[in-house]
Amino acid sequence: MPASILFLALLVCAALPGAAPADAPTATDRQVLIGVLSHRGDARTRSAWQPTADYLSAQVPGAHFTVVPLDFAAVEPAVAAGSVDFVLVNPAIYVALEQEHGVSRIATLRNGSGEHARNLFGGVIFTRAERDDIQRIEDLAGKRFMAVDPNSLGGFEMAQAELLQRGIDLTDDLSSLAFGGIHDAVVLAVRDGEVDAGTVRTEVLEQMAAAGVIDLADFKVLGARDTPGFAPLHSTPLYPEWPFSKLDGTPMDLAQSVAVALLRMPADGPAARAGGYAGWTVPLDYQPVHQLLRALQRAPYDDATPFTLADALAKYWLAVVIGTLALLTMALLTSRVLQLNQRLSRANTRLERRHQLILDSVAEGIYGVDLNGCTTFVNKAMERMTGWRAEELIGNETHEILHHTRPDGEPHPREDCPVCATFGDEQSRFVDDDIVWRRDGTSFPVEYSATPIRDEQGQTLGTVVVCRDITERREAAERFRRQEAEQAHFTRLSTLGEMASGIAHELNQPLTAITTNARACVRMIDAARADTGTCKEVMDKIAEQAERAGEVIRHIRRFVRKEEPEMAPVTVTDMFETVLVLMRQDARRAGVALHRQIGFGADTVMAQRTQIEQVLLNLVRNAVEAMADQPRERRVLLLARRNGDVVEIRVVDTGPGLGKGSPEHLFEPFVTTKPQGLGVGLSISHGIVEAHGGRLRVDSTPGIGATFFFSLPYVDKRHGVTPTAVPLQSDGNETDHAGEHA
Repeated sequence: MPASILFLALLVCAALPGAAPADAPTATDRQVLIGVLSHRGDARTRSAWQPTADYLSAQVPGAHFTVVPLDFAAVEPAVAAGSVDFVLVNPAIYVALEQEHGVSRIATLRNGSGEHARNLFGGVIFTRAERDDIQRIEDLAGKRFMAVDPNSLGGFEMAQAELLQRGIDLTDDLSSLAFGGIHDAVVLAVRDGEVDAGTVRTEVLEQMAAAGVIDLADFKVLGARDTPGFAPLHSTPLYPEWPFSKLDGTPMDLAQSVAVALLRMPADGPAARAGGYAGWTVPLDYQPVHQLLRALQRAPYDDATPFTLADALAKYWLAVVIGTLALLTMALLTSRVLQLNQRLSRANTRLERRHQLILDSVAEGIYGVDLNGCTTFVNKAMERMTGWRAEELIGNETHEILHHTRPDGEPHPREDCPVCATFGDEQSRFVDDDIVWRRDGTSFPVEYSATPIRDEQGQTLGTVVVCRDITERREAAERFRRQEAEQAHFTRLSTLGEMASGIAHELNQPLTAITTNARACVRMIDAARADTGTCKEVMDKIAEQAERAGEVIRHIRRFVRKEEPEMAPVTVTDMFETVLVLMRQDARRAGVALHRQIGFGADTVMAQRTQIEQVLLNLVRNAVEAMADQPRERRVLLLARRNGDVVEIRVVDTGPGLGKGSPEHLFEPFVTTKPQGLGVGLSISHGIVEAHGGRLRVDSTPGIGATFFFSLPYVDKRHGVTPTAVPLQSDGNETDHAGEHA
């Protein structure tokens, strides 16, 4: 039975109540023999261990235990013959018996007594105190040496290992090697000068001194060690104490009862005192003893018979043949695998080159980023765009090199980088406006797409980025914007040119009134018929007409100048006023009534004023011209009303409508319904509205009229206070009479 299983059984048995002690052996009691190694003589062995046997006889019912002293040579034959039931020997002999005969330990001896109890022991190498020529273990070379027995662990084998470590071989480097048979004989031989030095197990010197046989002062220990918790003199490492072991044929129930009795033995009981020990403990690990015997090539590790190749072939020829065939097969397979691996490597190299050629042939910059944000590959286009070489980017953090700062110069945190966010949440991204920094410290505008890279299992490995330099596109857009602005400016000038007669009439009226009133005032003064009140009344009329003319000129000047590109809060009333002033005469001549309606809270928008005025003027002028030949009532309404965060502006007429066909085509360049039109007004107006984030749309009903409308962002001048919606209010007719809702 393995020691661990036996130990568990012992723990279970230890919990049971102890058997009642036997009073005396009877004729029916089983005789149980305990073989004890007699390393200090048979008489001492019996006197020391028979009390332990008597204790077991008292504790184990139906069994009478007797000690059988065995010298070193008699132990193995007694176990082999089964002439004993238990053995108590040194650990070296136990290890050999365990290997050869299946002996198993059931308890380990605790030596000493009281606070000095211990379950380890070692060897003592000593000489006479007056031997000045022997101070160290190394000095034993060439000296006479005595040990207890070749099979004594503490009396020979421990010392043998210690001397070997110091370079002394007991068979070659000593003058003589003798064995005393028992520990006491070795001590006395050294004391009497029969040998120069000797070795015994620990505590032998102390016990002989306590018995008055020797004087410890006559001896000195060679290679003395100081091991914490171990007081006896010793020269070697410590090993587990003697095990109490059962033979393979000993009944298990008897072994369990003996183990329980030993573990329950009082440390200061009569049996323990007689043997000079402090009871027993659970079986210890004897692996250190195995290692020592293996190093010394002692039993059971003493098989020194040479095992030749012929022996191996004779014994294992089938395994050798199979192994050889397996090796040949493995060699062939390895050669084939190497060939395939070389082909695969060459194919992989070709694929990598082809992949790199494809990457380098693409005009857009392409690079890869791993999960740590470091660059994994870069194509030639990216090198040309940034000025960074591939070896300078690969392996380094991409964001810190190419993307560290925003367009306005502020730091760009890594956690806000779309490229890094892509492999973080595994979502593809497209960024249409960003910048990348070159190696020389300059930046350029880019648009790029970031897509996660995944392996065969779908795990994200990083991000691949396709980057495009949009510098030329942005410059072209800026040129196009300037051309649009110039075209819009030209269109406004052309519009005013077409409206020149109406504007001239609008200016001539106040100028004529100014001239007429001024001459009338002069004649009254010449005729001495002018008084102060009359002159003041005439001068007020002159001033009123001058302001009217100045208002027209002011609107014309603002309308024809080149607008600023920035948008700002604009009053809808002012924009409507400009359009009504400029269109007043043309509308009057065409018989069209102009109206405006501005809902509460819809008076301020975010816009570029001149551009929106151009849109409104173009829409109103188109409406007026569309109703030129209409026999029924003609009117145009400029309407503004708030709808959430935007202000919707409408130009509503009562004309014939747009007729059949898709009204969306009206906003395409060079599409017009006028016989003499160029088809650019609505196209420009549509572009202006789109630039403001809106869309110019039309709703037409044939025979009833058309409505052009768009939205502009609402601006709350009262710092976020949303006005309460109220019904729309009309400020009346800008020509001759008030209008109605169109």
